[in-house]
Amino acid sequence: MTEAVIRIVAAVVLNERNHVLVVRKRGTSSFMQPGGKIEPGEEPLQALIREVAEELGAGVNPSSVRSLGDYRAAAANEPGHVVEAKLYLVSLDGEPHPAAEIEELAWVDPQSPGVIELAPLTRHTVLALVRS
Repeated sequence: MTEAVIRIVAAVVLNERNHVLVVRKRGTSSFMQPGGKIEPGEEPLQALIREVAEELGAGVNPSSVRSLGDYRAAAANEPGHVVEAKLYLVSLDGEPHPAAEIEELAWVDPQSPGVIELAPLTRHTVLALVRS
């Protein structure tokens, strides 16, 4: 049996203390990177800009965008699925706030994330990238 794959883009946003912005969608328990599915006919960077605007009510500073690569992890909210994620380091134009399906956001110290429940991609990949 093959795993179902969800193709996504995700933003890695850091604050001045090098903490990582994570979001929790309404009705879920895991925090993860802002981002989402790439729509048919949409380029990954277009999807990233759209998702950040929808979820955080903020823009992406175009000159800040840096690809961090493609990664794969178990999906946090869809059992039996994996995410194939294109990760981008970005800075925001504007102050982020929960919008659309986002219920909560938090800033996580990648060196010591504490007890916050993090999606597998965030816990095992994003935090390691930020630490290195």
